[in-house]
Amino acid sequence: MAEQPPPLVKAFLDSDSSTFSYVVYDRPGGAAVVIDPVLDFDYKSGRTRTDTVQQLVDFIREQGLTLHWILETHAHADHLSAAPFIRERLGGRIGIGEHIREVQRIFKQVFDLEDAFQPDGSQFDHLFGDGDGFEAGELGFRVMHIPGHTPADLAYIINEQAAFVGDTLFMPDVGTARCDFPGGSAARLYRSIHRLLALPESTALYVCHDYPKGGREHRCLTTVAEQKCYNIHLRGGVGEAEFVKMRSERDATLELPRLIIPAIQVNIRAGSMPPADEQGKVYLKIPIDQL
Repeated sequence: MAEQPPPLVKAFLDSDSSTFSYVVYDRPGGAAVVIDPVLDFDYKSGRTRTDTVQQLVDFIREQGLTLHWILETHAHADHLSAAPFIRERLGGRIGIGEHIREVQRIFKQVFDLEDAFQPDGSQFDHLFGDGDGFEAGELGFRVMHIPGHTPADLAYIINEQAAFVGDTLFMPDVGTARCDFPGGSAARLYRSIHRLLALPESTALYVCHDYPKGGREHRCLTTVAEQKCYNIHLRGGVGEAEFVKMRSERDATLELPRLIIPAIQVNIRAGSMPPADEQGKVYLKIPIDQL
């Protein structure tokens, strides 16, 4: 069977959260998926905007694409998902990993969510398991469960040419994901990373975030070979125990993401807001001394 071509990828950077969202497609006029879309949110006012996600919608329409999926690599802690906004305008199904149920159980308790919120993943259109495969036009997907940053992280490997790895890996000069959120594990992250690094060295790796160092421009694309040689947390054959020690010590110095409180409450609902009250007003909760 002939080798599949690499997918076409259009990256969109949300500079406020340093998040990359992607439109991935097989050809102009063909099939597309969106990965990790961002809803603009101003914490000071509690107001949302759709400037960033509208760029993705406009691109999909300009290219004449049919949207099949809106894929989340995990329940993000640093931005709110714009998945429902896209689905309402372009169709498509919202998908995430099946271990989102574990994340929902944890944060239902942290935020004391309403009884009607069920931590069963039913808020999403589809839950993926490790090894699942699916297609969108000429795009063939293989799902890889890569827990550690959270219990539910996924990589989406497309046409065996490109992998969208969420927060698991960053650019080589930045390193790897933190693991100190509830349900995180540095040991699991180490093993997940090495599953990714077992892919062919030419595999393109698209990251969800970049935090540039030394004045360089933002980058979203690296490779397995580049990560093996240059990632500051992995190079030199770092073993699991050494990695866990490094990651745990580093995580202890990090502040929580600025938007973790609103982001988690929205993202475990597949990007939907909590139910409105009798007056039609929507509220988010702030847990005290729990995070």
